[in-house]
Amino acid sequence: KKSFLSSLLAFLFLCYIIVTMVKIIAHELRNKSKAELLAQLKDLKSELATLRVAQVTGGAANKISKIKVVRKGIARVLTVYRQTERSAVKSKIAADSKDKTGKVRLPLDLRVKKTRAIRRALTKEQKNKLLEKQKKRAAAFPTRTFALKA
Repeated sequence: KKSFLSSLLAFLFLCYIIVTMVKIIAHELRNKSKAELLAQLKDLKSELATLRVAQVTGGAANKISKIKVVRKGIARVLTVYRQTERSAVKSKIAADSKDKTGKVRLPLDLRVKKTRAIRRALTKEQKNKLLEKQKKRAAAFPTRTFALKA
């Protein structure tokens, strides 16, 4: 009974620690500046390094279970950081394209992915173009329309 109670108590304590750990929320990160995001990323990475050391040295279970939360936090910070960088570059390109005439090319990583076949396919304008000979033939021999009796 004593071992069961102690293991149950340890399990409940571990669950409590996991629940009370501060989870990083993406929409809160979006309000932060680039420098703040990088500082938070540095803190999380150093915390992950200390947790990994604790894991190797046989540290407490709560520290080992916190590794996953910290890794997910690092991923969230990096995701928000990259999204903000991409949106800044897109807005800069859009502002620059207003000044220029003609088509402005986006960098490859900012373009729409789609599939290779769709990217290689002809545009609607290209599909509808006709050769000079086809245009002359269409003008000389238009499609006939018949009036049918009902």
